[in-house]
Amino acid sequence: MSSCDTCVVRNRAICSALDSQEIGALNTIGRTRTLAPGESLIWEGDDSVLVANVIDGVLKLSTGTEDGREQIVGMVFPSDFIGRPFGKTTGHGVTALTEARVCVFNRRDFDSFAREHPALEHKLLQRTLGELDRTRRWMLLLGRKSASEKVASFLLEMGERIGGTSCEDSDGPAEILLELPVSRQQIADVLGLTIETVSRQFTRLKAEGVIDLPSRRAVLIRDRFALAAEAG
Repeated sequence: MSSCDTCVVRNRAICSALDSQEIGALNTIGRTRTLAPGESLIWEGDDSVLVANVIDGVLKLSTGTEDGREQIVGMVFPSDFIGRPFGKTTGHGVTALTEARVCVFNRRDFDSFAREHPALEHKLLQRTLGELDRTRRWMLLLGRKSASEKVASFLLEMGERIGGTSCEDSDGPAEILLELPVSRQQIADVLGLTIETVSRQFTRLKAEGVIDLPSRRAVLIRDRFALAAEAG
């Protein structure tokens, strides 16, 4: 694995809890892997044999329904941790939505390392609690919010997680250009909506001047305050 000193997520990933000597030790049990869009890293229900830090790219977490359909249950971004440490099986599949780079560790080796480094275990706990909070917010979004609130909330979440290109506007707040890592059908799957409903909400937000749609995957947030109000 390449030097952790040059890693772009070094100060945000769970390994930020380690000093340089500990990072060197962790470096010896990991390797960097590049995933193509659509390539799977972890399969639902398989033995938990690896965990990973996301360096670059976006991946989806998914599970299968009894009738064979896929349900996207979450997405992971740079600096996120994926896999099930201290567990025997994985509860969902992990697949790259974009080209992605990850630091991969054998799960048993990582478990042993974490037990010897309490600061890393503490960071894992913090991440787990943070993920629990996001899951609870997502339950509210899916269970109580309207279609317009769901789409607006999704765009705000993407703006926070993947960032975007700031486009200065002399007449008001800076606009933000997002390149979404998912298709409209995948957005619909995530939000529990139909693709037609998602498309209608995008069209309405554009007509109201809240967003613009330069291309199929690009969204220009023109009025973030109006979008936040729309999200409820």
